[in-house]
Amino acid sequence: MTTALVRDIADSIGSCELTHLDRAPIDLGRARQQHEDYGRTLEALGCTLQRIDADPNCPDCVFIEDTLVVVDELAVLTRPGAPSRRAELSPVEAAVAHHREVARIESPGTLDGGDVLRIGHRVLVGASGRTNASGIEQLRSHLRPHGYTVEAVTFTGCLHLKSACTLAAPDRVLVNPTWVEPADLGTSVIEVDPTEPGAGNVLLVNGTLLADPAFPRTIERLQAEGIEPRLVPNDELAKAEAALTCCSVLLD
Repeated sequence: MTTALVRDIADSIGSCELTHLDRAPIDLGRARQQHEDYGRTLEALGCTLQRIDADPNCPDCVFIEDTLVVVDELAVLTRPGAPSRRAELSPVEAAVAHHREVARIESPGTLDGGDVLRIGHRVLVGASGRTNASGIEQLRSHLRPHGYTVEAVTFTGCLHLKSACTLAAPDRVLVNPTWVEPADLGTSVIEVDPTEPGAGNVLLVNGTLLADPAFPRTIERLQAEGIEPRLVPNDELAKAEAALTCCSVLLD
């Protein structure tokens, strides 16, 4: 059974952190409806939802992925690169402690979970404005005893590594090659359609791929490779630089 940690949307989400996008009004009701639909889709795919209440003082708290890196043996509580997000950690730690031993990234390290892409026992970490060398080295120290390798990857043009590439299948990565070099990923890739640069974030859940219908040409590329995604709209939270992986942490 898979547990999906999810967090509710704060009323203050309109004040979220932004790096690459201009601020646009977020329709809170529509965002919450899409988030509810996302949760129902996870349940339909065999997940048990564990919900954490929103914190009105944490506009980005719905993006729970950034607070945790989870492997089978351990959960690593991150230290987000945006100082405003560090107040999100305490309730997330309390929730995940029921499922895993918890390790922590400590100062001066910073690490956002959105920069971490796990491919089996290889863990790729994007060196970014949110994740620094100390954070990467601390993650390596936490995961090495459990048989994982941690590799730093450079990227450009987007907020997190998983804005540019995510797992489309256990051994294949969907990638925007203008944001990250496919050869650096060390595995088979499917490239997004060049007219859809933001299409590289998809979510693999118990063998089913979730994709945002905002990227139809990339979805056609996935279908041509024998992958039939289940479509989950995310355009409202996309205004907050979010994508499908951002809103859950899956514990198998």
